[in-house]
Amino acid sequence: MAAPSCPALLATCLALQLATAQGDGCSGFGNLFTEIAENSAHGSLVARLPAAGDAGSAGLQLCLAGADAAWFYLDGRSVRLNVSAGRALDREELESPVLMVALTCTEDGFSPVEYRIIVQVLNENDNRPHFQGATVLTHNVSELAAVHSVVFSTQAEDADGDTLMYVIDTASPDARFFRIDLPNSGKVVLARALDFESRQHLEVVVTAVEMNTKERFNASARVRVNVLDGDDQYPQFLPCTPRTHHGLTICTSPIYTANVTEGQLQGGPLSFSPGSVYAEDGDRGLRAAITYSLLAGRESGRFHIDNMTGAITLLRAVESSRSTPAISLSVMASQVNDANKYAVTQAVVRVLAANRHPPRFAHPTYRAFVPAGAREAALLLTFGGHVLALRAHDPDFPEGVNPQVRYSLRPGANHSQLFQVMPNGLLVARADRLRPAQTYRLQVLARDEESGETSNTTVELEVLWPGQAAPRDPSEVGPGRSPLNMGVLAGGLGALLLLTAAILFLIMRAMKKRQRQQETADRAALAIEKHPNVSLRWFQPVPASKSSPSPSSLYYPNEGYSEGGEAPPPPPPPPPPAPQPPPAPKPQANSVGRPGGSPGGSPEGSPEGSPPPPPASPSPPRPPSPAEAPRAP
Repeated sequence: MAAPSCPALLATCLALQLATAQGDGCSGFGNLFTEIAENSAHGSLVARLPAAGDAGSAGLQLCLAGADAAWFYLDGRSVRLNVSAGRALDREELESPVLMVALTCTEDGFSPVEYRIIVQVLNENDNRPHFQGATVLTHNVSELAAVHSVVFSTQAEDADGDTLMYVIDTASPDARFFRIDLPNSGKVVLARALDFESRQHLEVVVTAVEMNTKERFNASARVRVNVLDGDDQYPQFLPCTPRTHHGLTICTSPIYTANVTEGQLQGGPLSFSPGSVYAEDGDRGLRAAITYSLLAGRESGRFHIDNMTGAITLLRAVESSRSTPAISLSVMASQVNDANKYAVTQAVVRVLAANRHPPRFAHPTYRAFVPAGAREAALLLTFGGHVLALRAHDPDFPEGVNPQVRYSLRPGANHSQLFQVMPNGLLVARADRLRPAQTYRLQVLARDEESGETSNTTVELEVLWPGQAAPRDPSEVGPGRSPLNMGVLAGGLGALLLLTAAILFLIMRAMKKRQRQQETADRAALAIEKHPNVSLRWFQPVPASKSSPSPSSLYYPNEGYSEGGEAPPPPPPPPPPAPQPPPAPKPQANSVGRPGGSPGGSPEGSPEGSPPPPPASPSPPRPPSPAEAPRAP
């Protein structure tokens, strides 16, 4: 409801004609103290005026005035809120949360009376906290910042004036590097040391939360921390090898190597491997200048180093590689602005004998074969199924074998996934990935690691069918060496071999038989010498005038005993016999008597005790041969 205007007063006035009782009607009013919540709707009751006078009194005129009178209007005895859609009562937008209005009461015949209406606008939690500036904050922190020190602060605002608490979101990527010790302060403390060389950028999320409201409104800000480089690293020789030790990355300096020839001076700086002598400041963000020097040593006087570039030059030639095979130099690189920051590495100069010949392959091209199959690895073969072994000949070494030669396949022109060359020159193929009838050209490189000289050859490879044998060398089949002639020659050689073996077998058999006969004769002669009164030929007793040996003392040489094993030992010799005529003729070997004779020596059918037949006429004695000499018992 719109309030009528009152031009005679200081602001818009609303007139109200009230019926009052007789007397002073304005005296019933007084100062009012009230409150209203912000964002209240239009027409909301602010205060209710007390009744003044009676119905018969003169009329009263009331109006509102003052700087804040536009927020209110009079509706009878009620003071109500005057707002619109584009103009709300927002405590945070007011200059003061307390509104003051002057209530003027005019009665006919009396002087105007002014009263105060004081309205306090109550705060409501209608604003969320927010960080000053953008939602992504940026801070720069040196890597040399001390742990447990405050590195940056974050401040958020709450229009409602609520108390805020700051926390770090533990789900943020680098929350472990920071913490907040005083939640109300917003000061962020460094929790662990920073390292520019490992991390140049960190990110953390800080959240501001209302502490004294039931809504607990909050706001978050993403803080990006740029780690600034500090001078905390030492120079590093390149190329270095990074290694991890207890969570720290350490750069291991290389060992530089170079070659010189005995008795020769090389023009210009030496060429080192794996690269020139070079060092950089470990603080990549600073890149302090580096100076080089040689530490004192026994042979350091032979060399000069450029303190700006690190180039090393040989000043005096080395006389002999035998007496001085290598020289080790200690190279120091230090920062120009801080000599206490330095690094030391080794530079080894190897002294080589004069190299007059490079390594060379025997042939510019080799033929090779490999059967396709299920095997993952197979050696390459040459003609005749022999293993192909590549050897580079170096006349500077005995027998042409240079131990410093390394073999490799030329990069970019070979199928490295199918073939590989071994250090001993053998070629290995992935047979399971090859197909029959395929051909390959492999470029094999031989490099002298000392002199750097190289030689190459080509291997023409043909893939055979599984089980197919490698062909023979065409140079072995020439005129007069056709496959048919070679087969006939091989057959003749085989027959000749068989004939020779048969002849040797017959000769050995005859010699063995003769040896057995000789052994039998020797045993027979021995028996005669030991038992002269027994005739081994007829098994007849000697004349009656001579005594006969007892049956237990007889010894019978038998071929079965001589061939089956050693003869049984002869019995002890009998006592010396009496003088007797010359012995009977020597019996034949392997004879134990006449056919049908008895073991006792008597003819079959003769009665026991009959006189024996007359002895045979004796033969003239002959001296025994060495083979027939009696053996010792």
